[in-house]
Amino acid sequence: MDQTLMQKYADFIVRVGVNVRPGQTFIIHCPVEAAFFARACAKAGFEAGAADVVVKYGDEQLARIRMELGDEAALSDVKPHLLRSYLDYAESEGGVCTLNIHADDPEAFKGLDAGKLNRVNLARRAALEPWRAYTMNDRVQWCVVAIPTPAWAHTVFPELPEAEAVETLWKLIFEVCRVNGTNDPVAEWKAHTAKMTAYRDKLNALELASVRFESANGTDLTVGLADGHTWEGAASVAENGAAFIPNIPTEEVFTAPHRERVNGVVKGTRPYVYNGQLIEGFSVTFEAGRVVAHSAEKNDALLGELLASDQGACRIGEVALVPASSPINRSGVLFYNTLFDENAACHIAFGAGYPGTVKGGNTMSKEELLACGVNDSAIHEDVMVGAADMRITGLTRAGATVTIFEKGEWAL
Repeated sequence: MDQTLMQKYADFIVRVGVNVRPGQTFIIHCPVEAAFFARACAKAGFEAGAADVVVKYGDEQLARIRMELGDEAALSDVKPHLLRSYLDYAESEGGVCTLNIHADDPEAFKGLDAGKLNRVNLARRAALEPWRAYTMNDRVQWCVVAIPTPAWAHTVFPELPEAEAVETLWKLIFEVCRVNGTNDPVAEWKAHTAKMTAYRDKLNALELASVRFESANGTDLTVGLADGHTWEGAASVAENGAAFIPNIPTEEVFTAPHRERVNGVVKGTRPYVYNGQLIEGFSVTFEAGRVVAHSAEKNDALLGELLASDQGACRIGEVALVPASSPINRSGVLFYNTLFDENAACHIAFGAGYPGTVKGGNTMSKEELLACGVNDSAIHEDVMVGAADMRITGLTRAGATVTIFEKGEWAL
C-alpha cells in the first residue's frame, strides 16, 4: 500500500469528507485491524483544529464469538452509558463530528443464527436512536469510508494471494475515490459534486410526483414520491453550516419515496450482504408501498428476516439514481460492501428514510415526517436494482412524462 496515497486519502476524508471544524471533538469508529488508518485520520483531525480525537475500536472476530456464544438477552441489553458516551460530546461546547471506517469481513457472521443477529442489532439501534438522530438529521458532520482487510480482499479477489489481494483492493479504492499520485482530490471532488448537484437541481425543478423503473429483467416499479420531497446528492450541510460528504465514494442522487405509493416488481441486480451473509437474485413485489411477495435465489429466508425487522422494514425509505457509467460499476468488481456496491447501480433502501429528503424535514417530528410519507424503521438497507438497460421516467405533478435515464445513463 502506497503510504503517500494512504495519507492523501486520510487527509481528504478528514478535511473534506468530515470537514472537521476547529474546536470540535472528532469521533472515529474503527475496527482494530485498521488502527493504523485511524491514526492517520486522527493526525489529520488535530491538524484541522479538532479539540480532541476519540477513537472507538471494534473487533469483528470478538463480535462473532459474542454473537455465537453469548446470551441474546445480555447482548440486547445496551447500557445507558454507551448512548451518553456520544451525547455528552454532541451536547458539549464545540460539538462533535464523526467518521466511520469500514474494514469488514463480508462473511464475518456467516452460519450464525440470522434471527438472533437481527434482533440483537435492532436492540442496539433502538438504544442508540437519540444519537442516530444526529446523523440521520444531519445535525453533525458525518462520513463513512472503507479500507481493505485481508478477509475482505480475499472475498473480492479469491484467486490472488493475500498480500496481492489487499494491494489490489487498495489501488481500486484509491481509483474509485478519485485519489492518485498526481491529482488534487479536493479539486476532483469539487468537480464531481458540482456535476451531481446539477442533476439534483434538474430533478427538483421537474416537481415530480413519481418515477418509474423498467428493465428487461422484469423490473417494472413505480415509486410515488413523498410530499414535499427534495432530491439530494453528494454534499450535505450540517446544522453548524459545515458542508460534508456522508459517503465516500458517492455517485447517487436520491430522495424519499412515499411509504404508501410504491407499486410493482423490482429485481435485484447485485448480491447484497446482510448480517454477514449474501442475498442474491432477489425479486420483490410492492402494493401500496408494502412488500407483498419476495423471493431470492440465495437466502430468501434471510430476506424475509430483513423485511420483518419491524413495521417499516417492508417499505422503502430511499430511492437513488446512479448511472451505469459510475467508476464502481466500470471496475467490474463486486465489492461485497454496500458503501461501494450501492454506488454501482440505482438502488432502493428498505426501512428508514432520511428526514433531509423532504423540505424542512430535519426539524420535523417523526409524526410529521410520516404524514409527508417518509418511512420510519430501525433499519436502512440499500439493495441494488439498476441495470445497463434501465429506463427511468418521471411523471410531473402537472401530468407530463419526462425521461430521466435511458440505457442506464442520465438523459436529462
